[in-house]
Amino acid sequence: MPHGTRRAPGTHSAPGTHAPDPRRRPSSLVTVRGGLRLSYASHGEGPAVVLLPGPTDSWRSYEPVLERLPSSIRAIAVSQRGHGDSDKPATGYEVEDFAADVISLLDTLDIRQAVLVGHSGSCPVVRRVAVDHPDRVTGLVLEASPTTLVGDAGFQEFVTAVVSGLEDPIDPGLARAFVVATSPHGIDPAVLDQFVDDLLQVPARVWRETFGALLRYDDTHLLGRIAAPTLLIWGDADELVARPMQDELVARIPGATLTIYSGVGHSPRWEDPSRFTRDVVEFVARSGPR
Repeated sequence: MPHGTRRAPGTHSAPGTHAPDPRRRPSSLVTVRGGLRLSYASHGEGPAVVLLPGPTDSWRSYEPVLERLPSSIRAIAVSQRGHGDSDKPATGYEVEDFAADVISLLDTLDIRQAVLVGHSGSCPVVRRVAVDHPDRVTGLVLEASPTTLVGDAGFQEFVTAVVSGLEDPIDPGLARAFVVATSPHGIDPAVLDQFVDDLLQVPARVWRETFGALLRYDDTHLLGRIAAPTLLIWGDADELVARPMQDELVARIPGATLTIYSGVGHSPRWEDPSRFTRDVVEFVARSGPR
């Protein structure tokens, strides 16, 4: 990524000195609606927690959480359509499409209800699921969540400067520069290579359609319909998603609470994975079936 270009919501940025090796955990493919195959990794048994990474990330971006979650929770980290080893159809990259995939995933895996966890650009997706299917959602965890990106000058700049000009095949050098700029400092070279490989699996059209859809999507008028308990997790050093967005979400989502990580940036699960996992586990215990 060129120096000075603003990062996209959803990338795995985090300072730190350690990152787990995402290649060691096996993944599976599940066929959902329309024959779409989604790649996912699972862990444990018990109350279900579905982890949705933001745009350009695969399920591997949740490895720091998966390796810390207790076996008493059934955690499912999924690569959304167009990402990682999941299928990459020609169309279907609106927020509503990703949300429909979540419901189909729950149906296929025989999960009646789940806590949904989203990061940045995937938070509108899990919110949409909660609005459209309140009976399927026992709770929401929104990590570094924007309200809406409609009219956001920094996000528009990123889409214009980086996304709109992408062509297939994406240049490996650009991909590596992007990952280096948005990954933890001191990341293991093998993990870095895996993140680059994952990013190179995302076609340019998926970047354009996914980020373009986020530029158009505004669900702020629907947030009052969310009935599930909602936990917002936000780092006060986040340069992409500002505090006023968190305050607005708390005001609009009934009963939502905000947990602030001091000195942490846009990806709390990478910068403080132990605390993040602990907060999720405690939230799951409080939420329970409805």
